[in-house]
Parts: sequence; structure tokens; C-alpha cells
Amino acid sequence: MKVAENTVVSFHYRLFDDDGVLEVDTRDGDALPYLHGHANIIAGLEQAMAGHEAGETLRLKVAPQLGYGLYDDDKVRTLEPSFFAGLEDFGIGFSCQLEDDEGTLELATVVDIDDEGVTVDSNHPYAGRTLDFEIEIVTVRAATEAEIARGRLEETAA
Repeated sequence: MKVAENTVVSFHYRLFDDDGVLEVDTRDGDALPYLHGHANIIAGLEQAMAGHEAGETLRLKVAPQLGYGLYDDDKVRTLEPSFFAGLEDFGIGFSCQLEDDEGTLELATVVDIDDEGVTVDSNHPYAGRTLDFEIEIVTVRAATEAEIARGRLEETAA
């Protein structure tokens, strides 16, 4: 069966940095399942897997616009240190949820602490990067009516 809308695909991936050094390898764990055609993974991976079958391996580069987006300077802001008062393990690299200007929660990471305050960045760590993937499609099956209606898999479904 080919990967198409309303199929459930499980895959492994390896992600390489700009120098070709392996950053992430999922092959030691379970294959990652998703419902194809419902924007449950980054668009570049979903588009690349369409039309392929279980057992195929693909090597591709995903532009930021089809990955985690362009880097947005507006997602970097400086907060008063008092905002973080009393938190344990606080420091550079600390992650927390903050509201954006529209009231939507987003994950932010502390990237700097100085006399002016605490600088946090809400960009995805891979924002602005062209991503170098190797994808191994493990299984492809037809989605159930319930999966299609939900637009996603249950946490325990594979």
C-alpha cells in the first residue's frame, strides 16, 4: 500500500546537522506513527512520503517553510527576573510555557540572563534550519473511520 491521505504510516528517521553529523536517530525505539494527510507531522516530511511504500528509505532536505518555520525575531523577548522568582532549576536552557500576544500558550526557552532581564526564545529549536532527514517507512495501513474522524491517532494506536 502506498502512503496517501487517510493512511496510517509508521516511520523511523535520522536527522543530520549542517555538517552531516547525526543529531537524532529514532531507530532504537518504536517507529513513529501518524495519520497521513492531516498535518500531524511537518509538511516537508508528509509531502516527501506521499506515494512511497513500506520498506523504502528516503533522503531529503526540508526547507524551513516546510519544517518548523522561519526564525522569528518577534518570538525573542526579555522578561523581568521576578517573573521566574522561586522556580527551581532556573537558568539558561530552562523551558516554560508563556502566553503570546494572542493569549496562546507557547514553549519558551531561557537563552540569556543579564542585568536587563531574562531573555526567552519561543522559536522551535529547528526554526530557520534546512533539515537533512533520512526516513525509513516501516508500515502503511488504511486508517480506521474513527482515526479519520479524529484527524489523528490515539496515543496507543500504531
